[in-house]
Amino acid sequence: MTDPGPLRPGPADPGRPSRPSSPIRILLCDDHAVVRAGLLALLSSAPGIEVVGEAGGGEEAVVLAARLRPDVVLMDLQLGPGMDGIEATRRIVADAAAGTGTPTGSGSGGSGSSGGPYVLVLTTYDTDADITRAIDAGATGYLLKAERPEELFSAIRAAAEGRTALSPPVAGRVMARMRGSVRPALTDRERDILGQLARGLGNREIARALFISEATVKTHLGRIYDKLGVDTRSGAVAVAKEQRLLP
Repeated sequence: MTDPGPLRPGPADPGRPSRPSSPIRILLCDDHAVVRAGLLALLSSAPGIEVVGEAGGGEEAVVLAARLRPDVVLMDLQLGPGMDGIEATRRIVADAAAGTGTPTGSGSGGSGSSGGPYVLVLTTYDTDADITRAIDAGATGYLLKAERPEELFSAIRAAAEGRTALSPPVAGRVMARMRGSVRPALTDRERDILGQLARGLGNREIARALFISEATVKTHLGRIYDKLGVDTRSGAVAVAKEQRLLP
């Protein structure tokens, strides 16, 4: 397998024993059956990786993680009605730390003997708010579904060893937040526009409310996106709420 290169692995967990040669046991969690089927087919082609269970929702993932004790849970964030991927991650990590659940695996020497599974987020969402919430919930890695299969395999192997694996865009956002831990410096006008954005107004409505042109609104929105490290309106509002930037 070629070196995927752009993944950002972190240091190994010193409390984690070195892995034997047995397969890495995976639990899939995604609410789309077609996506799960595609991941199952893809992972079945990877040497040293074995899918031991599938979950279509957060609640089911928590139950299966405790019962099967996989090495890695591949977790989507948006799971439809019920428990989302963030809360499922939080509970799986908490159960692992508490040592709950009964290992029933084939003796891989992985999670069953070292406190439970690691959670690797696999999602299409890369907003700062989503990344922060996932990491705070205890996710070991954060991968985007647009990555190449080789990068997914590499991330799974890193996660199974307790190492961090981040997609390049995600790593860039994390590093930017670490370098600039202070809140973004927004102008008064940018704060005004952000406040209107949080109300759900479109560009034309914001322009009318603030007595400025629609082109000016678009210019300010571009600057707001750059400062907050997002590329969508919903992402800007989410980060603004998280960092208490709304007027």
